[in-house]
Amino acid sequence: QVQLVESGGGLVQAGGSLRLSCIASRSFFGINAMRWYRQAPGKQRELVAGITSSGNTNYGDSVKGRFTISRDNAKNTVYLQMNNLEPEDTGVYYCKAIFGLREYWGQGTQVTVSS
Repeated sequence: QVQLVESGGGLVQAGGSLRLSCIASRSFFGINAMRWYRQAPGKQRELVAGITSSGNTNYGDSVKGRFTISRDNAKNTVYLQMNNLEPEDTGVYYCKAIFGLREYWGQGTQVTVSS
């Protein structure tokens, strides 16, 4: 079992920045990948960014060049640095851990970007 707790969301103006954190209840050892997703009202959940156990990263097309995913193994924490935010980035941001064939989700944190 892995419990995930996201934090760092809030209200920000367009062009601003936020850093989201996702703290895992156990070490990242054995976890294949960590990912951030988001879901806007009335839309499907979409992949924002991911980082593998070897440190490889990938990003959704709409956030490339603006968002950066990173992790701190000592703190069991994954971060999502979001810069130059746009109103279209508004949504609930979720953290997911992939551990073998199992997936674990956090409860989400709300990000609202005003124009």
